[in-house]
Amino acid sequence: MPAGHSTGRRSALGPRAKRRAERRRRLRRTVLGSAAVVAVSATAYAIVPLDDAASVSDSVAAPAAVAPDQDPAAAPSPSTSSGSPSPGHSAASPNPGAASSKPGGGGSSAAAPVPQSGPGVFAASSRSGQPQGKGTARRWRIEVEEGSGVDPNAAAQSVEAILGDPRGWTRDPAYGFQLVGAGQPVDFTVKIATPTTTDRLCEVVTPELVGETNCRAGHTVVVNLKRWQEGSPQFKGPVEEYRALIVNHEVGHEIGRDHETCPGPGKPAPAMMQQIKGLLGCQANAWPFDGKGTYLSGPNVP
Repeated sequence: MPAGHSTGRRSALGPRAKRRAERRRRLRRTVLGSAAVVAVSATAYAIVPLDDAASVSDSVAAPAAVAPDQDPAAAPSPSTSSGSPSPGHSAASPNPGAASSKPGGGGSSAAAPVPQSGPGVFAASSRSGQPQGKGTARRWRIEVEEGSGVDPNAAAQSVEAILGDPRGWTRDPAYGFQLVGAGQPVDFTVKIATPTTTDRLCEVVTPELVGETNCRAGHTVVVNLKRWQEGSPQFKGPVEEYRALIVNHEVGHEIGRDHETCPGPGKPAPAMMQQIKGLLGCQANAWPFDGKGTYLSGPNVP
């Protein structure tokens, strides 16, 4: 066969071979293109979840919003509620100040602005203590309104010190108390609430007492945050002493004591006197008993 001359068979197969080669080239381009798409998609999938995770983490770690007139250092953090009969359950706020060694200490600085109102949601102290006094121990717990700036555990320590003071109600062998933590059964609850919440819980309607007073409502001792932080204009003494008066007076109602009034000019005002309404010549006093164990009484109020 002459050189350079092909048979008819080789000439017939040539176009098919070209078509097969072209199909193989298109297939390779398709495979490579698909692989590139998969690679890009995988990269995008790997990036997007990481961005989303960072966003969620930032959201969880973001500080709680600060209520109006509230010291930013006292912003509340979420916490488990105690299950008390108050409306709602909540989060406790971090301790803005160390507990005082004096009876009644605990909570934020008195210089911090006192919120006028709050959400009406309370956080319970987790502290518990030993029975105090010789009488049957009345079990109690403290709860603090969210956003008040008062640490429930520090306040519980303060109230426990007041109730166990030798000038307090445990001086009478008929009385006893025991602090219990969240979720435990109690005989009464001590709530520290903003003035507006206090008015609601205490059903305050007397104009001059709106936003100013404390009370006992059922088996709940309601402590006005304003009074806890600032004391009373009628009480001459440190705010820690006025806190003791609030606790002794309202717990006095819880154990069955009625109001008393001034026994005479210059004498100590009874703890069961409504000293916030004026002293009538008596000297401000926070304690039911004096240091010698004498009950500081006054005439009963009809």
